[in-house]
Order: sequence, then structure tokens, then C-alpha cells
Amino acid sequence: MSFSVEQLACHPEFVPSLRFLAQALRDRYDSGPRIARLLASHQRWLLTQTAYALHLEYDPAIPGSGLTVVKLRDVITQYRVASRNTVLSYIEELLTYRFLVPAPGVVRRPRRYAPAEVSHTAMISWYLANLAALDLLDNENRAATLAAHPVLVDVAQPRMARRCLETTAWREPPERVGLFLWTEAGGLVMDHLVSRVDLGTEVDGRVNLGRIDTRAIAAQFMMSRTHLQRLLRKAADGGSLGWYDEPKKTRLWMSRDFLDEYCRWQAVKLAAVDEAFAWAQSMAAQAVSEQ
Repeated sequence: MSFSVEQLACHPEFVPSLRFLAQALRDRYDSGPRIARLLASHQRWLLTQTAYALHLEYDPAIPGSGLTVVKLRDVITQYRVASRNTVLSYIEELLTYRFLVPAPGVVRRPRRYAPAEVSHTAMISWYLANLAALDLLDNENRAATLAAHPVLVDVAQPRMARRCLETTAWREPPERVGLFLWTEAGGLVMDHLVSRVDLGTEVDGRVNLGRIDTRAIAAQFMMSRTHLQRLLRKAADGGSLGWYDEPKKTRLWMSRDFLDEYCRWQAVKLAAVDEAFAWAQSMAAQAVSEQ
């Protein structure tokens, strides 16, 4: 039985679960910054997950199926996630860094592409982190199951990606969450902030995030310090964040209502992750029983 969005959003341990996930994704960034940046903004997250799903949905009996520029462009522009030119630039970037390679044996157009091995590994790692976060809520063994049977990602990921793309509540984050997620590296900044959340410090609707070194954060996430400071200032103007020590701006707090808003948004994605993985397991069990 998978979690619903409401069950996740209301779970008393959901914030610690998200803190664990944020730290896991931070660690993943440290071990492979360039590929981790493919999920560092919401637009790139949607592009990457959709592209991977299209690859896994390839059926040689269906002309034009699989990951092609045309197919990705048609799906992405249908939901107004990105422009045609952005999709083309995204594919070219993946090819340049060899995260994507031409599918073997394909000579006709439109050319079909496939994720490189490093991309497969990264997707499994991402799914493992999300399943481990869910396991913290009910002491189940989703992550261990995937680690033992990584092929389950091939079944679960397209279902999860399609559900997230088609769900407005995930595709279009709340405005204050979107302030971070729609910007380059904003997702990394948000993960960093959430990894510092300690509900035990909450006073008057404010959660203490401790000392923040904007210079170090900007350098780590390969973004300009000016851009980061502007982002934090806009969040402060909207009441999401604030400084305990104006004008020094070294100790930061997050408003509890902003944290709750972010949690509910994340619950949409994690519910899709959970449902798709449970479905993949049921499909695998059915295939075994029919043998």
C-alpha cells in the first residue's frame, strides 16, 4: 500500500524524511556535480525525467517511439515546460557531456538517443534516495528491494515521470517554492536549506537554519554570489526566509508556513515515486507467477 499525498504531507516524520533526502541529494551533488545539476532546477528535472521515461518506453514496433528530439519537444511543449529551442539546447548539452549517446544501430531520422551508463547509475541513485526517504516513514524496505533488483527502475520510472508531468500541483510549484526551483541551481540551494531544518528550534513560526555562508554556498553550487543573495533577498521579501542579525545577514530562519508549503509540494512527487514503485513490484510478481 503506497502513501497518498495527504498521508505524506501530514506525517509527523515527513520533515525529517525530507531533511534526509535533501542531504542525500547534496551528497550526490558532491560526488558528481555536473550530472546532479540536471535535476538542479525544476525545468531541468522535468526535462530529465521525461527524457529518461521516453527512452524506457521505446517499442521497436512503434515508429517514432523512444527518446528523440521531436518526441521530447512534443511532450514538453504540450505542458508548457520549455520552448522548442530549450529542448534542443538541453539535448545538445547532454550529448556534449556524454550523458546521452545515439542509440546503437539507428541511422534513420529522427535519431533516437539513449542515456549513457553514468546516467543510468545516477537515475537509480536518485530513485534509491527517494525510496529510502519513504522507508523512514514506515520502516519498509523499498530501497533495499531496488538495490537488489535495479531493473525495477525501468518499470517504475516512466510511470512516476508521467504522473509528475501530468500533475499540475507538481509541474507548477507554489509561487514561493517556484522562486527557488525555477532558477538555475535553485533546487540545490533549497536542498541545502532543508538539510539544515531542525524543528526543535521553531519559535513563533520560525525555524532556525543556523549560520549561512553565501560565498561558500555559491562556490559549491557553481553560481554567482550575487545571484544567490538576490534569491535569498526575494525569499525574505516574500516572508519565506529571514535574518536574525540584520544587517550582517549570517544567521537565517525559514518560516514554518513556507516549510509546510514545500513539504506538500514534495509530497506530490514522493507519492508518485511510491505508487510507481509498488506498481512495478506488482508487475514483476505477476510476471513470475505467469512463468
